[in-house]
Amino acid sequence: MRLFPGRISKKTILLFSCVFLLLVQACYAVDYDQIFSDANDAMGSGDLPAAIAILQKVKLDKSDDSGAFVRSRMQIARLQFALKDMKAASASAQEVLAVYPDNSEALNFLESVKKEQKPRYQVFIEDCLRFLPQLLKGAVMTITLVVCIIVISPLGGLLIALGRISPFKPVSGLCWFFIWLFRGTPLLLQLFFIYYGLPSLGITFKPFTAAILGLGLNYSAYLGEIIRGGIQSIEHGQMEAAKAIGMSYWQAMRRVIIPQTYKRLMPPIGNEFIALIKDTALVSTIAMVELMRSADQMFNAYFNVTALILAAIIYLLFTTIFTFIFEKIEIRAGIYENR
Repeated sequence: MRLFPGRISKKTILLFSCVFLLLVQACYAVDYDQIFSDANDAMGSGDLPAAIAILQKVKLDKSDDSGAFVRSRMQIARLQFALKDMKAASASAQEVLAVYPDNSEALNFLESVKKEQKPRYQVFIEDCLRFLPQLLKGAVMTITLVVCIIVISPLGGLLIALGRISPFKPVSGLCWFFIWLFRGTPLLLQLFFIYYGLPSLGITFKPFTAAILGLGLNYSAYLGEIIRGGIQSIEHGQMEAAKAIGMSYWQAMRRVIIPQTYKRLMPPIGNEFIALIKDTALVSTIAMVELMRSADQMFNAYFNVTALILAAIIYLLFTTIFTFIFEKIEIRAGIYENR
């Protein structure tokens, strides 16, 4: 009995040929996953030249849909960049561009190589010119918030302080509860509740309004206690003397007691407003684009620490200016006491 027929068809021969070629190709195919795994192991051990040698095993194969060649050459370029071999790094990126001229990763990498070869001061100046316009826009929003809170919170703090020392118990208790609530919970939580929590109750605010409301309430609570302490630090005989010449309680507060607290209140209030400049960074969590959010966006986009350095310089500039202003106000407020 014969195992094969006497005549084999052309289709059968072609089929066996294809199967044989696929088997041969599978035997000699490059295991890209293993190559990249070995390269990662070499990088993990700190042997970057060995990792480069392993990745060089990946050859150009236009039939490969996984992009192993591009991936390997760009990884080699980054490793050579880390080794400060800029010429070799550029050559590896050029290998990719020779096959794929529009590859954005390789083009951006070559720009980074050119930038790395420039003097440090020139790179810093270019980064400043690129980042400053957007940072200054965010700084304007930061200053706007600070000015609004400086106007709102002292008025709110004064009302809370007067209510806190009021002999009318319901008013005093309500002001105590307000201070207890806003001083006892984090400012970030308060901003989250106002912007994200209140909409579930049918109350919705825009980011700027929510920021003003959150910061205003929080700083009014703190200033309320500062102002109350300043008022109560004035000798009780001052109130008695004012009443003795016919002043009412509120006249005595307005004309005698509160004016004497100005010098005593300036240092702690100045500290609060300087802290306010930094606390405005928290409003970036409720979708407000101020200085901190602008810096964070640019850092995430370019992974360039210069954006954060410039933001820190602007914050320091703001706090320095406000410190100088409040020192002058403090001196002016105590001009008669210093004679």
